[in-house]
Amino acid sequence: MYALQMQIACQSEGNGEPDDSNGVLQEPTRTASQDCSSYDIIKATQYGALERVSELVEGGVDVNQPDAETVTLLHWAAINNRKEVVKYLIAKGAVVDAIGGLLASTPLHWATRHGHLSTVVILMRAGADPTLRDSEGFSCIHLAAQFGHTAIVAYLVAKGVNPNMPDKSALTPLMWSAYKVNSLDPTRLLLTLGASHSLTDNLHGNTALHWAIIAKNNTAISTLVQHGASLDVPNFKNETPQTLLGPHIGAAWLGHKVTQAIREKQGRTRAWCRDKRVRWYCMVSTPFIVFYVIGIVLQSGLDYLTKLGAFLTIYIAVYLANHIFFDERLFHILPMSIYLATKMWIYATWIFWLGVHAAWYLWLLLVGGSVPLWVCFLQSWRGDPGIITATQEDKLNTIIELAESGGFEPQWFCSSCLVRKPMRSKHCSTCDRCIARFDHHCPWVNNCIGAHNHKYFLGFLASLLALCIVVLSASVQYWQFECWTNLTNGHSPDNYLVAAATCDAWVTWVAANTALHSFWVGTLLACQCYQIMVLGMTTNERMNAGRYKHFKQGNPFHRGALQNAADFCNFSFCGVKAKPSSDWLHSFDLKQSIEKLPLLAAKDNFQYV
Repeated sequence: MYALQMQIACQSEGNGEPDDSNGVLQEPTRTASQDCSSYDIIKATQYGALERVSELVEGGVDVNQPDAETVTLLHWAAINNRKEVVKYLIAKGAVVDAIGGLLASTPLHWATRHGHLSTVVILMRAGADPTLRDSEGFSCIHLAAQFGHTAIVAYLVAKGVNPNMPDKSALTPLMWSAYKVNSLDPTRLLLTLGASHSLTDNLHGNTALHWAIIAKNNTAISTLVQHGASLDVPNFKNETPQTLLGPHIGAAWLGHKVTQAIREKQGRTRAWCRDKRVRWYCMVSTPFIVFYVIGIVLQSGLDYLTKLGAFLTIYIAVYLANHIFFDERLFHILPMSIYLATKMWIYATWIFWLGVHAAWYLWLLLVGGSVPLWVCFLQSWRGDPGIITATQEDKLNTIIELAESGGFEPQWFCSSCLVRKPMRSKHCSTCDRCIARFDHHCPWVNNCIGAHNHKYFLGFLASLLALCIVVLSASVQYWQFECWTNLTNGHSPDNYLVAAATCDAWVTWVAANTALHSFWVGTLLACQCYQIMVLGMTTNERMNAGRYKHFKQGNPFHRGALQNAADFCNFSFCGVKAKPSSDWLHSFDLKQSIEKLPLLAAKDNFQYV
């Protein structure tokens, strides 16, 4: 029998520990032309034949009459996600919390186990009690966590269900998720919603981290450790997460971050080496020191073999510092530190070397250009890129609203921030926050580029490129005075480069870095201008256009090169009027986002996807 097979498949082994059964069933399906006139009430309910169900109920069938397995019609409609039938049966007086089946479950249990969010919403709005337990002691939130139905977990908590609700063995939803679900959610979601990672069960005294380790669930282990789960809590066998993980140190499935946290706990490095502030200062200062040391070695009069040995020593020192002082969790600060180190030594080189021979107009360009450079850099680095925030109450209301209006599409709901995502926004995995009109995360400014700081980022790129050109021009003037005076006409460019390098290796080292900066900055600036003016897209949209529904039929935000530039800069020029400034933090649908954008005629509006 269908119900008996479902119940047996979903039943655990009876020892109180999490099991691996999933109870997956294939829903009965029927074609639109299929004749249902001969169906009995149960089959009609299973197949969602609403007209036949209505005919039989109106003919006198009791909607609350259970079958031989104590399963009601509402159970069958719930497990097969027959929403219209569920609504009809409830309207006809079906008991929403009827108990039936081998596990003595309610229709809400059946819908939850199979992840039918829309049916769960209907039952909850009809008064179904999500705290009722089946014969195994599971409430609906335990089942949703076991089977990885993140949307249902979020909806139940938003409706007031305790995220720390224990089952009969005191296993919480977080423990079940950590043991059973090898994905980021719902473990991360439960932690965000206030689930405690320090609770223990009554069977073994295990925490959620214990269960994740037993299951070798690296995703759950990393998530719990990052959220502060203790590695020192002993269970009834006096086993801590740290001792359970001990034999697996270095295993590929465990991951480097967790391995690093365990080694710190085990005291394999000195206390001052583990201090996060010490590591931060070491990682920030290393590029400044390495840049200087390399330049000094090049500038020295040592022979080439000795210089090669010095470079090898520098490499070994950086390698050791990486393993002793560096912290993978702080690697995001390294690119910006490299940029700042380069800029500091460029300014120092200008003052002590280049400025002596630089023309007055180069001095003027350097001083005048440095002001917008640092203003735009600080705004790009420390400014708000357009962070989407919400109170806890707003988050719960958003979950309920989305669940009751169609579900949680990843394009419109962030399961990490628990916020409704506006059009063109994206969750940044590096910053762990949602950004309005997200362009990209820039490691050189250690911040996201979004609706509020994108213009400053372009100003930063333009100012930096101008500074690089000024410094390279001053370098050429310096070489003309100091290094090329003895060269006569007719020499190849190689002769000039060799003369510059042998005359003053430090200036050449700084100039080489400046040239490298000018190349990537110029390339990035050109790409940004192309995307903004020609495509009318962000970097994220250009790379992931296929993932967004509003790009399926073309680009709704493109209005022509001049109009795109005017819209981005928010000012009018050459007769082109800028649109009213869009509030990308609160634009939640395409119509709302482009209603102020009068699109060009079809012949003039070339679409890019």
